[in-house]
Amino acid sequence: MFFLKKKVEMPQPEDALPGRDAEMPVADRHTVLGTSLKGPFPEGMREAMFGLGCFWGAERKFWQAEGVHSTAVGYAAGFTKNPTYEEVCSGRTGHNEVVRVIYDPEKTSYAALLKIFFESHDPTQGMRQGNDVGTQYRSGIYVYGDAQRAEAEAARTAFAAKLRDAGFGSITTEVLDAPPFYFAEDYHQQYLDKNPNGYCGLGGTGVTCPVGVI
Repeated sequence: MFFLKKKVEMPQPEDALPGRDAEMPVADRHTVLGTSLKGPFPEGMREAMFGLGCFWGAERKFWQAEGVHSTAVGYAAGFTKNPTYEEVCSGRTGHNEVVRVIYDPEKTSYAALLKIFFESHDPTQGMRQGNDVGTQYRSGIYVYGDAQRAEAEAARTAFAAKLRDAGFGSITTEVLDAPPFYFAEDYHQQYLDKNPNGYCGLGGTGVTCPVGVI
């Protein structure tokens, strides 16, 4: 029980694992979309980042969406530089499992991505999603600029009211300026394409998020 408690408490920066300078090596191309995993990306593409539980299922939600150019899974919003999966799972890095989404604003919108985010998990569970427990499974939106922040905060407020009316608890989604994104190990990238029967771990609330879509 002590270990479980520690896993759901954010570590202090001075207690976090030190990490390393070497970046995680990953493949050049997205296994589903065939686009670059690391960039550079075509002119006009925009970036978004979300944490909504196990990143295997979360990434699939986004690569299936219209207008998404590329996706990648990684770690963000913690303290350890270039962490490993085992380090993140220890609860001693502070990182969240995240999906970085590169999208074409001519074909989709940030609001559409927010709708996918909110409807694909339960953002009231704190440091967990279902049976997945730990700081790396928290609900988070990591924004690039004031416009994304305004949309994210408005969507969070509107969805919180809908969840409350449906009998759910308080929303726990954090909205933060986008921190550094560290790639997860290559075997995690597009995991459910490489392992079609693999574990997904996502489960939404069944409540529709009231944000505009194209």
